[in-house]
Amino acid sequence: MKHAFDPMVLDVLCPMHLTLDAQGVITHVGPTTQKLRPDMAMEGRSFLETFAVMRPRGIVTLVQLWETRHIKLHLEMRGDPPARLKGVLVCDGAGTAIVNLSFGISILDGVRDYALTNADFAATDLAIEMLYLVEAKSAAMEASRKLNLRLQGAKIAAEEQAYTDTLTGLKNRRELDQVLERLLAANVGFAVMHIDLDYFKAVNDTLGHAAGDHVLQVVAKAMIEETRVTDTVARVGGDEFTVLLPDVGDVNVLERIGRRIIDRIEAPIPFNDQLCEISASIGTVWIQSSKSATRETVMEDADIALYASKNEGRARQTFYTPELRETANSATPPKGRGMKEN
Repeated sequence: MKHAFDPMVLDVLCPMHLTLDAQGVITHVGPTTQKLRPDMAMEGRSFLETFAVMRPRGIVTLVQLWETRHIKLHLEMRGDPPARLKGVLVCDGAGTAIVNLSFGISILDGVRDYALTNADFAATDLAIEMLYLVEAKSAAMEASRKLNLRLQGAKIAAEEQAYTDTLTGLKNRRELDQVLERLLAANVGFAVMHIDLDYFKAVNDTLGHAAGDHVLQVVAKAMIEETRVTDTVARVGGDEFTVLLPDVGDVNVLERIGRRIIDRIEAPIPFNDQLCEISASIGTVWIQSSKSATRETVMEDADIALYASKNEGRARQTFYTPELRETANSATPPKGRGMKEN
């Protein structure tokens, strides 16, 4: 059959096309169009049996189809998967027509679903440039996403460092204050243990700061192991630590935790063939209702209880009571006991 449109020319200029005869039968299929239905012999089939015209609506006859010439058509190629396409029908005046097709804004889906390449489009088709732009944009967005993740990770690390004691890995006073403020604002029951190491100065004076740092790291590890994952353990001074314990409903729990910490810290700590002997004094405040408490008063009460432990012989835990305030100013710290060699 002789075509008014040269099929070889059309295959190059618009590879995604169809030609129709006067009866609306497909007489030629462009190479890219055929890729959409590689197992379907479209030549010889009626156009309206192969495609559904979605817009303009109501196009179901050949006469109606011819009336859509030069109008953008929204088409759906029948079969699986349905291919949604755009098209323009042009007649040659001799009863034959060409329908040029495109994916429109769905080109990315089309390229993915039908494994198309730039060879499947006309050299002048702007779809190729759009594909390159989309790929470039995707690459830039992925690079931006990875950079944002790195920046976010660096931010989290910096924030974590700002709230962490670098020597022991415990939380620092800044983090402790924030957690304590949250507990007070929530008006929930919690406890505060203020812990001071007894005889720690003797370790530094006898063996030096390297020994002192080692002792602090061992003590920090012991405190983490003897408390719950929900508790906050912080180093708030040279040899001072504070533990915040939320959701404490029984004073016996606090007694057991304090006793375990004291026992662990009393165990001699080896360092360079020496044994560093220290102990821990604890002052504990059990807050059952924080309506009238403030961060300052809670920490002051814990400090008062701590020095009551110091004055009563050290290596013990004292719970705060209002009566302790009356004797707080008269408390004097006991003398250190120093180091013991192997």
